[in-house]
Amino acid sequence: MGKRSGRAVRERNEQTPPPAPEPLRVPVADSHTHMDMQTPEVEEIIAAARAVGVTPLVQVGVDLASSRWAAETAAAHPGEVWAAVALHPNEAPRIVHGDGAEGVEVDDTDWAGKVRAAGGAAALDQALDGIAELAALPQVVAVGETGMDTFRTGPEGARAQEESFRRHIDIAKRHGKAVMIHDREAHDDVFRILADEGAPERVVFHCFSGDADMAKVCAEHGYFMSFAGNVTFASAEPLREAAAAAPPELLLVETDAPFLTPKPYRGRPNAPYLVPHTLRALAGAKGMDEDELAGVIAGNARRAFGF
Repeated sequence: MGKRSGRAVRERNEQTPPPAPEPLRVPVADSHTHMDMQTPEVEEIIAAARAVGVTPLVQVGVDLASSRWAAETAAAHPGEVWAAVALHPNEAPRIVHGDGAEGVEVDDTDWAGKVRAAGGAAALDQALDGIAELAALPQVVAVGETGMDTFRTGPEGARAQEESFRRHIDIAKRHGKAVMIHDREAHDDVFRILADEGAPERVVFHCFSGDADMAKVCAEHGYFMSFAGNVTFASAEPLREAAAAAPPELLLVETDAPFLTPKPYRGRPNAPYLVPHTLRALAGAKGMDEDELAGVIAGNARRAFGF
């Protein structure tokens, strides 16, 4: 998930939801969603997804509060929802430097509608301690989304991101959880830091954003690549080429809902029940039968997250 303002989230959710697609015959997991940013109640989201063959759902935190919510929601819906907990890369510089600081990406407010003063390194340490506590919970299957995002982040913000990313890698390794990576215009930095720290046993590149060459590098390291609805966009031929180059046994599928709604519903609110559109686009890119690919991806999710 890229940083979105609270206003942007509200405006998207005010649009008419897309119709339900034809159900998948072989169920797959939504490997990355944000139900706390979606309008329906959690039970409605789960039921709509299950009706089209999308189960379970991995609910992803982006700050300490949403990570707690993810863990609580997973505990309340065992087997149907699992949690990932972390400080989003754009959250780390906000904690350290505050809103409005040079090199820190900020809109009007963040996804939770908050505006924040600088807290320094101590505040980042405290937040990371909270993430580490949550990562120990059995319903938490990944530490993420963490990583690097230099799209609008300057050098000071990037330093805070890097420190946070390194700490998240350590948390994932200590608790035996997958690390779920957000990588926006930072491929080299992400690979460098993973090499420096020693990657956890399971690494998931959420909303894979690289090309075919990057897919081959990930494959060499055994990293999972999770594709979102943007793989369906007309402009996304490099993503489809990356999907074609990726080994089937390292593919995952996700929504990143309410963002990245697949074609032909781009701009309307995304939700886990729309995963079939993305799965079918991946099957086309791979030249694989839909049911065969769904079965492989379902097994990949179990291996990646341990559920």
